[in-house]
Amino acid sequence: MNITVNPQTFASDKNMPVAIQDAIDHATAQIAPAWPLENTVAVNPFVGQADMRLAQVATLHQRLAGTDILMPANWYQTKISTGEITTAALQQALKAAPYPDKPASVADLIDSLAHITTAPAKIKTLAESVALATRTAWPTIINDCIGRWAACHFDQGGALWKGAFTTQSAWKSWQAWASNDKTAEILGLADFCSVIGDLPEDGRTAIEKITGILNPSHAGLANQFHQALLSINGWAQHARYLRWTAELDGRSDDTIMDLLAMRLSWDLALYLAFETRLHTAWPETLDALTQPITPATANIVREIAQTAYENSLQHSLAEHIATDAPAKPAQQAPFIQAAFCIDVRSEVFRRAFESLSPDIQTLGFAGFFGLPVSHQGAQSALCEHRLPVLLAPGLEAATGIAAKSDAMMNELTNKTIRPRHQFKTAALTSFAYVDAIGPAYLWKLAKQTLGFGSGKKASAAAPKPAFKTSLDENSKCDIAEKVLRAMSFTANFARIVLLAGHGANVTNNPHKSALHCGACGGHTGDVNARLLADLLNDQGVRDGLEKRGISIPDDTVFIAGLHDTTTDAMTLFDKDIDRPTDNAALAKLRDFLAQAGSLARSERAARLPGADNAQAIMARATNWSETRPEWGLAGCKYFIAAPRSTSAGANLKGESFLHDYDFRADAQNDFAVLELILTAPVVVASWISLQYYASTVAPELYGAGNKLLHNVVGGIGVYEGNGGHLRTGLPIQSVHDGNTFVHDPARLTVCIDAPTDAINTVLQKHPAVRALFDNGWLHLLAFNNEGKLDHRYLGDCKWEDVSRARHTD
Repeated sequence: MNITVNPQTFASDKNMPVAIQDAIDHATAQIAPAWPLENTVAVNPFVGQADMRLAQVATLHQRLAGTDILMPANWYQTKISTGEITTAALQQALKAAPYPDKPASVADLIDSLAHITTAPAKIKTLAESVALATRTAWPTIINDCIGRWAACHFDQGGALWKGAFTTQSAWKSWQAWASNDKTAEILGLADFCSVIGDLPEDGRTAIEKITGILNPSHAGLANQFHQALLSINGWAQHARYLRWTAELDGRSDDTIMDLLAMRLSWDLALYLAFETRLHTAWPETLDALTQPITPATANIVREIAQTAYENSLQHSLAEHIATDAPAKPAQQAPFIQAAFCIDVRSEVFRRAFESLSPDIQTLGFAGFFGLPVSHQGAQSALCEHRLPVLLAPGLEAATGIAAKSDAMMNELTNKTIRPRHQFKTAALTSFAYVDAIGPAYLWKLAKQTLGFGSGKKASAAAPKPAFKTSLDENSKCDIAEKVLRAMSFTANFARIVLLAGHGANVTNNPHKSALHCGACGGHTGDVNARLLADLLNDQGVRDGLEKRGISIPDDTVFIAGLHDTTTDAMTLFDKDIDRPTDNAALAKLRDFLAQAGSLARSERAARLPGADNAQAIMARATNWSETRPEWGLAGCKYFIAAPRSTSAGANLKGESFLHDYDFRADAQNDFAVLELILTAPVVVASWISLQYYASTVAPELYGAGNKLLHNVVGGIGVYEGNGGHLRTGLPIQSVHDGNTFVHDPARLTVCIDAPTDAINTVLQKHPAVRALFDNGWLHLLAFNNEGKLDHRYLGDCKWEDVSRARHTD
């Protein structure tokens, strides 16, 4: 079937291609990236809407996707009735809300919550309108067909059989596939194959041609394209990831635009086949898409209630810190110092560790320890980016065989190396594998079911990683100095300094990388910790640091470790050390770590279903049927960048990211560390917070569904069942215990111990970060000179004194 377009269609707007490109750019920018299962990292699903406020984004989701991203009104009503949302917090949130049509008083706000009954109606897609007219589930069919193609095209090692068109662009691959796939025609969509085959061979040109037929006047074009991508959100997020990583490498990638062309090509085929049944419905859809998406009143009311809930949390935190965490006198030289990742799970272990002796000091720093490393594991041709996904790697490291000569590396890299799991999952061998290996595997499964398995654990004797390229002494000193200053750790070194990365020891869990270190790109933090420990134990580096004003005593030894967040066990890589070591002190460290692990397990056991004791906690790591090996970062609410003495006496319940920061030392360097914290760790933490938020409030769009129904798709993501939407985000078991949510959705509150003028300077320099605070995706508080959280950011680089505002109200 030849698709003809009236030339006059294009004559009405000389800039039509530009207008379409603008709509494509807008729509694709609205989609958040989603990393593959191998290195899952938390992503803010609303990253493309940072220039809007929550109520408007909620309305956008209701109109385009039929999804709510705020909690139901009765959730807020319950919080108000129990006092979890205080009247003072409601007054504060209402006063700060930037909406002219907001409720006039707290009483009106509460009354409005009681009378919210309906949400703004979803705008029907063309496929949904055709489904109503034909009584055929076209949206489901579209998802299944695109999903079958995408699972083949994007496969990352899950199958030995690859499609014939996977080396082509995504659009050309899809066009070749769809031109020969009779599924749609069998289900009643006549001429589907010829419609797709007659479209241009370039995705961008295909979109232009389709637009000229479906929407020649460009009515609500950006919304139309955005809605099309949301209808296949999982695959759109994967395509957005491909663009994100390409741009980090200085490349470009048009896969997400090709995916948009695919989705629109379905609409075109449906329109040409059923145009007579769409003479009313489709113009109504275009008209609705043209209307500006303004915040619905019900969403404004709920945003204010959401803000009031978060204000109540902030007030509780401020009182908790002021009461329970008085500043301690500085330790001149503690017996042990331990640097942990800022991850909220570290807070539980750190607090337990510190409780064992006044001579133990802990620090918090991003878990990649300031080393943006691309790491190649032993006997592997794959490089893992062990750094935040916001950054590009600047260093290369390798372990074991991978650290051999360049010639050996080239030989190894040129060999075909398949992931070890591929033999089990490939179509060619799966049944043979079960027949041959299955009976022998039963005993292992039985042991794991009963909690007696021996899951993979870090080994202290594992080969030591090393930088691939030999660094000169000056470069090593540059790295070491930058890291130590960023950690606010330049004096009073203990005899033993532990650098503790973290990872999760779990079994049979496709989302295991989501439990690893987000700062390490969804990998464990051992490589970075070991590289930094080796660097700081190097005498040449110490001599160079001495000249730069950082004096590390000769008897100080840095030891890398790996904190298993599932079991709270700590592996020490003491075999890496090539300096004289106090073995008695090392034995004492091991004893303290074992005690701290026991205390941390006891605390965590109270939150985990079925974890009656510490042994039950340990067993979860090796139980292949366990859906909740740990809670991950569920419950995260705060980010504190301040000296540890500010919060050391407070039980923060594993709800806070903790980053050590000394603004007085940083002031001498024009607040470079403050800039680093606000633009990297804070942004990463906000992504984590908002992923947990979205997986709780909108699990149907931004959650991964039920683990019991998961099927892994090409190593990229999961289906909930045997098809349908590619699911991204967190499984329901990661935020819900079977009876209730364990993660109360709250936007992150960032607490910084620094002058507000210095914070403003950083925000003015980085508009994208400032937008997160100005539009309410993050809250910002600052400590005063007495160590109290007493300054609140109002937006537009303006602040208020919290105590004074509360007294005035």
